[in-house]
Amino acid sequence: MVESIARVRHIRVTPQKARRVVALIKGKQAQEALAILKFAQQSASEPIYKLVASAIANARVKADAASEYLDEQDLYVKNAFVDEGTTLKRFQPRAQGRAFQIKKRTSHITVVLATPELAEAGSNSKKASK
Repeated sequence: MVESIARVRHIRVTPQKARRVVALIKGKQAQEALAILKFAQQSASEPIYKLVASAIANARVKADAASEYLDEQDLYVKNAFVDEGTTLKRFQPRAQGRAFQIKKRTSHITVVLATPELAEAGSNSKKASK
């Protein structure tokens, strides 16, 4: 019954490219997600790998604080999403005194890990309230 969240903000990866990598791990077991990210070719996979590893560590600390047993094999990626961060605007000189704007986009990435018992308890409470 542990749920942990890890976030990284202002990472220099475009949101479009990060969303492709995040889509690979949604709903997967946390250890399987790490394996997928380790061998993914995309450049966004490295920071997302570190983020999932951080979320696993957060779950371990949260379980220790609550004196609960946590088996890391039970953790799965409950939710993962990418939001658009600030855009750094730069200019590149062009011919005849003109300037070309370059937009360096950033992302805010969030990963939520949970144990299956928490998901089942949430669905049971919804049924009981109806």
